[in-house]
Amino acid sequence: MIIDCHGHYTTAPKALEDYRKRQLEEFGTPGHAPAKGEVAISDDQIRASLESAQLRMQRERGTDLTIFSPRASAMGHHLADATTNRFWSEHCNELIQRVCGLYPDNFVGVCQLPQTPGVRLANCIAELERCVNEFGFIGCNLNPDPSGGYWTDPPLTDRWWYPLYEKMVELEVPAMIHVSGSCNPNFHATGAHYINADTTAFMQLLTADLFSDFPTLKFVIPHGGGAVPYHWGRYRGLAQDMGRPPLGELLLDNVFFDTCVYHRPGIELLLKVIPADNILFASEMVGAVRGIDPESGHPYDDTKRYIDSIDWLAPAEREKIFRGNVERVYPRFARRARLA
Repeated sequence: MIIDCHGHYTTAPKALEDYRKRQLEEFGTPGHAPAKGEVAISDDQIRASLESAQLRMQRERGTDLTIFSPRASAMGHHLADATTNRFWSEHCNELIQRVCGLYPDNFVGVCQLPQTPGVRLANCIAELERCVNEFGFIGCNLNPDPSGGYWTDPPLTDRWWYPLYEKMVELEVPAMIHVSGSCNPNFHATGAHYINADTTAFMQLLTADLFSDFPTLKFVIPHGGGAVPYHWGRYRGLAQDMGRPPLGELLLDNVFFDTCVYHRPGIELLLKVIPADNILFASEMVGAVRGIDPESGHPYDDTKRYIDSIDWLAPAEREKIFRGNVERVYPRFARRARLA
């Protein structure tokens, strides 16, 4: 089995986007009280949104199952208040649950959290519990910068985040560290903001002892780790200068990287620098980069093709990347797989 650990419902029926547009238009209107309301989407509309996109690509590219979450750029934690964001997250997660119910062999759910800048994480805990315990989701997406590019909340290693980490450990679910849209015009969302966040989160984890407090807490840093693999020597040197333990000892029991890197040289670098035990296959297909690479004639985001072409990768390492590491990082998935 080949598992793609990073997929978003970027092709959700338009009714979901229309709901969010109405919700934000009403937000802040004098006398308006937020209400959850309804999103009318049929099962046939869900099927149509997937059959010509994610499901077709799974078949064409030879992948079996995608760990699926709401569209990251649409989480929009910076756009409203805690109540409005909670209702939005609930609808997004309920739609993912429906996708997984219609296609249980193709998708398994990961939830969006209803984060809001400056708001503590109690409402996130309730939604995480609901998605894991009621929907069978196996993880969550955690936004390290819900301000959308201004970094107004404390670093990920601050005790501000600890109540959520305690619940993640209790539920045995990891988080993919994933920002949403950028409201800072200096940072293009997918070209800069995403990569900046991946790199920033790693550096935050390097400088503190979070995993001494939470030895079983696990994070996936997407997009190949941002700048981290390319500058691995810099981070090793910074850790050494700070008197920190070696990176392998300090972070690699808890921090993992995906393969959303859209050219073969980048994938090769990732595989040469980061141990195979810490790499999870991913493509983020129908995501940030959807075009055809004119140099290869193949889609940029067909990351399996890059991995398949690397003949020096040992079979045991390939198996870890394609499946084995997912079962280590997502224990709820591992239990589900054993029961299948």
